[in-house]
Amino acid sequence: MALKAISISQVVPHIDEIHVENVTFPSLYNDNNNNNNSTPLSHGEDEDDVGKMNNNNNNKFVVMGHRGSGTNMLQYSSCHEKTIKENTLRSFNEAAKFNLQFIEFDVQVTRDGHPVIFHDIFIFTQQEVEKPLFRKMKDGRISEWKVEKDDRLCTLKDVFENVSQSVGFNIEFKFDDKRNYKDEELVRVIRAALQVVFKYAKGRRIMFSSFQPDAAQLIRKEQTAYPVFFLTNGGSEIYPDIRRNSLDEAIKLCLEGSLQGIVSEVKAILRNPRMIAKIKESNLSLMTYGQLNNEKEVVYLQYMMGVDGVIVDFIEEITSAVAQFSKQVHHDGKEHLLLLEKRLLSEQRITPCLEDEISYFRRLVPELIHS
Repeated sequence: MALKAISISQVVPHIDEIHVENVTFPSLYNDNNNNNNSTPLSHGEDEDDVGKMNNNNNNKFVVMGHRGSGTNMLQYSSCHEKTIKENTLRSFNEAAKFNLQFIEFDVQVTRDGHPVIFHDIFIFTQQEVEKPLFRKMKDGRISEWKVEKDDRLCTLKDVFENVSQSVGFNIEFKFDDKRNYKDEELVRVIRAALQVVFKYAKGRRIMFSSFQPDAAQLIRKEQTAYPVFFLTNGGSEIYPDIRRNSLDEAIKLCLEGSLQGIVSEVKAILRNPRMIAKIKESNLSLMTYGQLNNEKEVVYLQYMMGVDGVIVDFIEEITSAVAQFSKQVHHDGKEHLLLLEKRLLSEQRITPCLEDEISYFRRLVPELIHS
């Protein structure tokens, strides 16, 4: 089957094309911003309510819905992944029904400067046929993008106007990992999105994030009303830009750019749990993402160790589990951190197989709880 790759800017070169009928495409808490390294997720600089993530003491553990109600691209088979098309109003509004503080979504900008919500840099179609659409998985496989509940592509403005004000937005600026961007290219995208945010936010809780190191720092330079987090694999994958390859480099970048926190792939934290203390000592907040965050045992470990929050796909299960965590009488988090460090460092392993990792943590957590 012959496929051709198309960038999202080609699919939606002009904003008028987005609303063509039948076209579909494959608290946190605020602060006064008294210093550049404060770490709330803010309603904006005019708000007064205070609540810093890095001082949350587990009483304000944050759960965010990944691309709304979850990604359609899980590595392992799940009934969740094919239910609702990710990064759509339908997905966002479904997520808002649950007890979560934020939804996370990806922003790109069209050729004529309009921010749209879409994750993939490229999608694939059969030549001379617009449908069906295909996606490239992380392992290189290309599969047809099928969901049970479809919805159209939406703009950033659409999201502000049509998603409940009760849920905050983690707006990830999406860039091509394989491209080298000039600052002016990054600024064009950032300013286009910020223009919409400042016009339509109306007190909503907002945070920004990006894997692109220069973009993360530029977002902070362009505005100080909302916190900016640097997204990192923490060394789980290696990139030419060394700033992306470790949590130590992530800390350095955040401090140099006056960013508020780090969103790390959860494996990087589990491989080296001592980094949690180092990140907190740097007055930075820490959140995590990754498929292991769909396991309540893994979320529980992070809750106990002082991680500030998690981005998840299985929002119903994880929000329910976190509600139970907060009601339980448990051991001191430091004691659990020492036990976890001892166990993980002695075994020197997180297996490359996701199913084995899940099995491992399902065994580990009860042992820690009862030790």
